[in-house]
Amino acid sequence: MLKRKRWLIPGIALAIAAIVILFLFQEVAVAEHPGSRPEAPTYGVRGPYPVGIRNFVIEGESPLEITIWYPAENTAGYEMVAMYPFVFKTSGILNVFGHLRIAKLAAQAIRNAPFALSESPYPVVVLSPGLGMTASNYGWLAEHLASYGFAVVSPEHHEGLSLEMDVFWRAPIARPQDILTVFDFLDEQVEPGGKLENLLDPQLVAVMGHSYGGYTTLAAGGAQIDLDSFKKLCEETTDEQVPNRDLLCNPIASHEADMVALAGLGPNPPKLWPAWADPRVDAIVPLAGDAYLFNQAGLAPITIPVMAMGGMQDTGTPFVWGAQPTYEYVSSPRKIKIGFQGAEHMIFAGTCQSTSRLAGMTIEQLCYDEVWDREHFHALVGHFTTAFLLAELKQDRDATAMLAPEVNTFPGVEYQAEGY
Repeated sequence: MLKRKRWLIPGIALAIAAIVILFLFQEVAVAEHPGSRPEAPTYGVRGPYPVGIRNFVIEGESPLEITIWYPAENTAGYEMVAMYPFVFKTSGILNVFGHLRIAKLAAQAIRNAPFALSESPYPVVVLSPGLGMTASNYGWLAEHLASYGFAVVSPEHHEGLSLEMDVFWRAPIARPQDILTVFDFLDEQVEPGGKLENLLDPQLVAVMGHSYGGYTTLAAGGAQIDLDSFKKLCEETTDEQVPNRDLLCNPIASHEADMVALAGLGPNPPKLWPAWADPRVDAIVPLAGDAYLFNQAGLAPITIPVMAMGGMQDTGTPFVWGAQPTYEYVSSPRKIKIGFQGAEHMIFAGTCQSTSRLAGMTIEQLCYDEVWDREHFHALVGHFTTAFLLAELKQDRDATAMLAPEVNTFPGVEYQAEGY
C-alpha cells in the first residue's frame, strides 16, 4: 500500500477559504489513478435497468427538495445527464457567492424518462448525503442501485456549512425529520393520480447514507441519542486515538442545551432520547456513519438487518466511532461489518471527471484516496450494497449467498458477518 499523509476533512476550513478565493476557481482535468484495476465482483457491475432521474419539491413550511433515481424504459429522445456537480452547501456569509462546487462527477442517468412499470412496484432506498453535501455527490451509487430494480430517493437536507458551525448540532435533530417527511411524501404520491403511482412500494424500505447521512441512517433504524455517553466518550478519548476528536466533539458538547431545546425535550431530557424512526424501515446501510452520538445503549434498539462500512484510516468518521461500534452494539441478528484497509472518509463520494483549483491547489483529497482506486472501491461498495438490499428487500437467494463470510475474501477488505 502507498504511504499516506494524515489529513482532516476540509469541511468548514475549506468553505471559509472559498469565500475569499472563489473567483479564482478554474476547471482542471483529473488524471487516471495509476495501477491496474481488478475485475469487478458480481454485483459491482451495473445492473440490467436503464436509469431515470427526476427532481421533486415536497411543499411545506420548509420545502424539501428530493431526487429520485429509478428503473426507466423508452429512454430514446430523453436528455442524458452526463455530469453531476460535486457540491458543498454553505449558509450565512459563506453563501455570498453560492454553494461551493468542487468538481464534476460522472453520471449516466436519463432525465424524466418514463418509469419501467413491468416489474414495479420497486423497493425504496432512501439515501442521505453527508453533512453539507448534496444528493448528486452520490449519484454513482443511486444509479447503481436503480439499475438493479430499486427506487432511490435522496433528500437535500436543510443545512449548510457556516462560520458558526451550528450545522453540527442542528443536523442531528433536523435530518431524521427530513426522512419522515420523505416517507409522508411517498405515501401520498403512490396513490392513484400521484406523481409516483405504481413506481415504488413505500412499505418496503431501506435507508442508507454517508457520514452524517450514516448517522441519519442509524436514527431511521431506531437508534437513540445518548449525549451523556457521547460526552464521556469524548473525555476518555485521546487525540492520538482520534485525530479529529475536537472537531467531532466540541460543536455538539458545547450546544447540548440548544439541541435539547431544538428537539423539544424540555428541561429534563431522558438519558436516551426518543427514537425518530419509522417501523417500515426493513434494513439500513450506514457508510462511515457517525455512531458516536448513540453508543452502546443508543444503538441497542436497532434490531433490523445492518450493513456497516467504513474506511479503516478514516479521519472524518473514525472507524472506531463508526462502523465498528455499530456492528458491536446493534441487536440485529443479521449484521455485517466491512472495513476497507487504508481508506479515507470521502472515498464514498462520486468519481471526479474534473476538479476546481483553489489558489493553485487542486482539491485532490475529495476526489482521490491515497490507497484505493476509487472506481474499484465503488465496484466493491456497489457489490456489497446491492447484494445486501436484494437479499433483505427482495429475498434473493443468490444475493444472500454472496453475503457469506467465506466468499468475501477481497484484498484489502475486512469482512465480518452474523446471520449470513
